[in-house]
Amino acid sequence: MKILGIDTSGLVGAVAIADGDLLLSQFSIQYKTTHSEILMPMLDDVCKKIHLDLKSIDAIAVAKGPGSFTGLRIGSATAKGLALALDKPIIPVPTVDGIAYNLYGVEKIICPMMDARRNQVYTGLYTFVAGTPEGKSLEREFEMQIIHEQFATSVEDIAARINEIGKPVVLLGDGVPVYRDQLDKLLKVPYSIAPMHQNRQNAAALVSLAMQYAAEGRMVSADEFAPDYLRLSQAEREAKEKDSAGKAANTGEDVKSGARAGDSSREEPLSEAEREKKRREARKTPGIVRVREMTAEDIEDAALLEKTNLGKEAWTQKQLIDALTRDDTIYLVAVKAGRIVGLCGVQNISGEGEVTNVSVARDCRGEGIGYKMVKQLLERGAGLGIKDYTLEVRAANEPAIHLYERLGFKSEGVRPGFYDEPKDDAVIYWKRNNL
Repeated sequence: MKILGIDTSGLVGAVAIADGDLLLSQFSIQYKTTHSEILMPMLDDVCKKIHLDLKSIDAIAVAKGPGSFTGLRIGSATAKGLALALDKPIIPVPTVDGIAYNLYGVEKIICPMMDARRNQVYTGLYTFVAGTPEGKSLEREFEMQIIHEQFATSVEDIAARINEIGKPVVLLGDGVPVYRDQLDKLLKVPYSIAPMHQNRQNAAALVSLAMQYAAEGRMVSADEFAPDYLRLSQAEREAKEKDSAGKAANTGEDVKSGARAGDSSREEPLSEAEREKKRREARKTPGIVRVREMTAEDIEDAALLEKTNLGKEAWTQKQLIDALTRDDTIYLVAVKAGRIVGLCGVQNISGEGEVTNVSVARDCRGEGIGYKMVKQLLERGAGLGIKDYTLEVRAANEPAIHLYERLGFKSEGVRPGFYDEPKDDAVIYWKRNNL
C-alpha cells in the first residue's frame, strides 16, 4: 500500500511517502515559514525527486490534531483537496499518537507534550510492549499501548499522572522546553528527553502508524474527515466568554466576583492609591517572564495583543507573518505563564535598525517586560549588522518615552500630527552607538 503522509500540526511542516514497509521519501522543515507557503512546494519537490504520480497513491494520512489551529486547517484542507481530486481515502492520525510513535520500541512511559498555551499542553501517555511473532523466536515486534489517549491539560496534571504511574518517562515535543523548569520541580520519577531527531512531529512516523490504521480499516472519506482541535480556538473562546459576560449582565451578575449587582459583597472600585499599591505589589512578584524569538505559532496571539493595544494602528497577522519570514528582521515575544504578554521587533535597513513594534499587555505593565524585551532586541540586533536604532513614539506616551530614554534613546525630531485616533505628534528617537 502506498501512503502520502502530511503533518502541519506544529512548528514542523512535514511530508512523507511510504510504499508497504519502505519509506520512499520524507521532507521536513522547522523554520520561520508558514505551512501555507511551504507545504505544496515540499510535496511537489518530493514527487519530482522520486518520480511519483500522485494518482498512484492509495491513501492520504494526515495529523488530525490537536495542534496549531492554523496549521491543522492548512494540513486538513490540503489532505481533503487531494483526496477529493484523486478519489482517495484519508487516514486520520491523532497528532500526539504520531509523535509518540517516534519512539517505537521504547518500553518506558512516553509522554509527548505540545505547547497549548495558558500553562496547558496537548499530551498523552504511551508505552511499547514487546512480543515475539509466531515462528520468529529471534525477532521482536512492538505494539504501542495507549495508557491515556491524547487530551489537553495543565502541566501540573500530567506531571501528577506520570508520578502516579511511578515509572521512568521519556518526554518529547515542543512543550518540553517551554515548561522545562516546572517539569524539573514537578516530576518525582526519573525522566529523559528524546534527542532532536525524535522529539518533534515526523511524517515518517505518522505514515508508519497510518499503515497499521489502514490494515485495521481506520480510513474515512474526504467528506467525513474533520480535524480534532480538542479545544476551542482563541477566537471561539473569546466569543464564548463575551457571550457568558452578556448573559451574566442580563441577570445582574458580576462575572469576576460572582456577586449580584447591588450586593454588598461586590468589590467597590479601587482608589488611585489602592491601584498604585496593587501595582507595586505586582512588581515585587511579577512571575517568570521569558523572552524568546517569535514563531509562526505565536502570530495569532501576537496580533491580538497588537489589536488590543493599538486598535486600527495595530499590525495584522499577515504583516507579522511577512515580517517573521524576512531575513533582515528579529521579532521577540515575552511569555508569562504560557501566555504572550509582550511583542517587539526590529528591521535592519542598511545597518540602521528600525524598531517597528513594542507592545506589552495592559495587565502586565509596570513589571519591566518592555525593558527586558527591547534590551534583548538591541543586543540581538548586532547579529543582523545593526549599529544604530531608531523608533517613533506618540508624544503623549510618557511611559514608553521613559522606557526608551532609559535604554539610551535620544529625541532627534518630531513629526507633527503623525498619529490619528487620537491625533498626536510622533517623536523620533535614535540610539546611536557612535555617540
